[in-house]
Amino acid sequence: MRNFLFLCAFFGFLACGRELTIAVSTEPPSLDPTTNAAAIIRLLLQQNLYETLVTVDENGRFQPLLAQSWEISNDGLTYTFHLRENVLFHDGTPCDAEAVKASFLRAKDPAQGHIHPEYFQNIKQIEILNPWKVQFVLETPDASFLALLALGDAVVVPNRVDLSQNPVGTGPFRFERWDPGYQLRLMRYESYWDPIKPKLDAVTFRFISDPTNQLAALKAGDVDVVLELTPEIASTLNREQNITVLSAPQDLVQIVAINKTRPPFDDLRVRQALALAVDRGEIIRLVSLGYASPVGSHLAPTAPYYADMTWVYPHDPQRARELLAEAGYPQGFSATLTLPANYIFHVRTGEVLAAQLARVGIALELALVDWPTWLERVYGQGDFDLTVIGHVGRLDPALTLVFYGPDRPDYYFRRGWDNPELDGLLRLGAKVANPVARQSIYTVAQYLITRDVVNIFLQAPHRILVARESVRGLKIPPLYVFPLAEAEKD
Repeated sequence: MRNFLFLCAFFGFLACGRELTIAVSTEPPSLDPTTNAAAIIRLLLQQNLYETLVTVDENGRFQPLLAQSWEISNDGLTYTFHLRENVLFHDGTPCDAEAVKASFLRAKDPAQGHIHPEYFQNIKQIEILNPWKVQFVLETPDASFLALLALGDAVVVPNRVDLSQNPVGTGPFRFERWDPGYQLRLMRYESYWDPIKPKLDAVTFRFISDPTNQLAALKAGDVDVVLELTPEIASTLNREQNITVLSAPQDLVQIVAINKTRPPFDDLRVRQALALAVDRGEIIRLVSLGYASPVGSHLAPTAPYYADMTWVYPHDPQRARELLAEAGYPQGFSATLTLPANYIFHVRTGEVLAAQLARVGIALELALVDWPTWLERVYGQGDFDLTVIGHVGRLDPALTLVFYGPDRPDYYFRRGWDNPELDGLLRLGAKVANPVARQSIYTVAQYLITRDVVNIFLQAPHRILVARESVRGLKIPPLYVFPLAEAEKD
């Protein structure tokens, strides 16, 4: 027995103890969710390595995390948080009120490289009341402030410049190693503030882009879980012994993003023609195999204040051809659809979309690029005609729809378009707390976004994952995260 324990300690990278191996299709380009927009970082690391002051449960209710409790002043301007005492970052430094204040001041400072410093500009001041009590004072009331504090943009991190390669948080697992192109490995954090968690000793995320290879690895026992399984493979596994398929709606919307700075997409009639040419039902049937819901706005059906806008542009190819002729394109035109090659789901959607648009005379050339190229060229530089991508919801429409408002005119799909009426509604919606009033505000806001065809909204795909029978305690929460603190393996 002593020799076995010695070997486990010496060869710590081997599968000794309770270890879970998870196949993922996309490798994160960075390990810092505060400086990189890639949702895969939050999916893998939020609530596993990084933590926030608050979180949400399966019913969308706010729950304590690094903050044990909080109070909100009657005027909605002051939030006081009581922190868990004696919480340590993985590097041994304390996560106290001083650390929380410093983390949010860095997030607020555009010079620090945070991906969304605009989210935190409404914070007027942060006061340390005692080592475990911190107070946020806002410039104006913000109905989405607690939701913001639950997002990956608001993870509490120490003052380090190397988080992208050497992540440090307070979560139940600590970083061990990242082998680019192969795997990311996390180990149980022995000093975690909750002594009964996590239940696993190690978690390894194995990067396997091809769905067929993912399935082969699962059946061979090389991986225990496949995260975000394609619908085609999921449909073949429902009757498999020793394998469990889990599926649930998620707060994510798949869109066709349109570059409105480039002709002919600067013409509303052309964008309307695109919207009318799209058949959501066919896409859901052929690509999602029914594991999705149709959407007509940037909010998923599971999101608060969602309003159905699929009626604005129903499938009508004849009307699409008429609008193209009115816009000066009676014979149609050609364009490029740039697709992230690692996301097979988006590639297959693009293939169906190309066939649909071809029926009204629009010829799409499909350009597949790797994920870093998509992030740099499409997302960062706005260098594209059309693209298909998924956008993760942010718990509150004030945060989800911020990219359509005045705060981000440079956002990749916002360029070349403006709507002052919408700007006013989004500002108002962020301040108003009354749920009935907010529903009215965001219903009109969703209509304006859909009417102007800023993007084309396709579907809200369900999250599908598959696990071996020996795995228990997996959850599919409202947030786009994959918490593993309560996961177990027999």
